[in-house]
Amino acid sequence: MSDNVSHPSHYNQGKYEVIDVINDWKLNFNLGNAIKYIARADYKNNAIEDLEKAMFYLNYEIKCRKESEDKYVQM
Repeated sequence: MSDNVSHPSHYNQGKYEVIDVINDWKLNFNLGNAIKYIARADYKNNAIEDLEKAMFYLNYEIKCRKESEDKYVQM
C-alpha cells in the first residue's frame, strides 16, 4: 500500500527514495527540486511539465550562482 503523504509511489521507483538521495547529497532547495522533478517525470501525468519545472530550478540555481560569483569578482 502506498503512503501518498510521506512515501508517494512516484518518488519510490528504484532502490532509493528521492528525499533520501537529496538529503544524502546535501542538495539545496533548487537542486533538490530539480532532482525531484526529474525522478518523477515518467511516473506522473505530465512528464514535459515536470522536466520544465526541473529546468526552472536548475536555471534559477545557475542564475543565483552567477550573481554570487559577480559579487566576489567586484570586491
